Amino acid sequence: MDSKEIIPEQNDGIQSNTESEIELSGEVEAKSFFETVKKRLLKINEWHHFAGTGTADFQLTDEFGNSIDRLPQKGDHFKIDIPGPGSVTGEGNDWVKVEEITEKEDCFGIRVRPATNPMNERNDVAHFFDEAATSTFIVKRIKNKVIAGVYGRNEKANTDTEKTVDKIRNAAIATGAISGFSKLQWKSLVNGLVKKT
Repeated sequence: MDSKEIIPEQNDGIQSNTESEIELSGEVEAKSFFETVKKRLLKINEWHHFAGTGTADFQLTDEFGNSIDRLPQKGDHFKIDIPGPGSVTGEGNDWVKVEEITEKEDCFGIRVRPATNPMNERNDVAHFFDEAATSTFIVKRIKNKVIAGVYGRNEKANTDTEKTVDKIRNAAIATGAISGFSKLQWKSLVNGLVKKT
């Protein structure tokens, strides 16, 4: 699979690419470690552990917002507790929906998009980016290298919300995310995913 198959085109707003790689002694070890890193990526509820202190906490939920501990599926959500003030619409959290999971030999990806909070009746997106934005998480192997990456596309502040406090909060956090917070968050995660323990 070419990574471009799951990463949307960049049309508007900001894009970001964050990667970390490790070079193994040979392809056999790299193939084995690729499987290890893929399993880590699939443990959404443990991302905070891989990324370390001061990073966002991720919880996998079903389509109704119920916390679950299994492999992610299309239609599931991530409930994200970022450091700092949470959104009113998201009941203190930011929400994304899993819209694509794809796998081919030596490449695995999950794409998510900002979503409404499945725990309430509001229709506005409960995330600091608007619904045009995506984040794509990819693990791939190229020869004896294993690479973990997060690719943000079309990232713009979500100011189309019912709550004025959320408009202000989203604009401030999106500006911070665009200027570096997201990069630090994702760099911590991808570094943790490919770390040899």
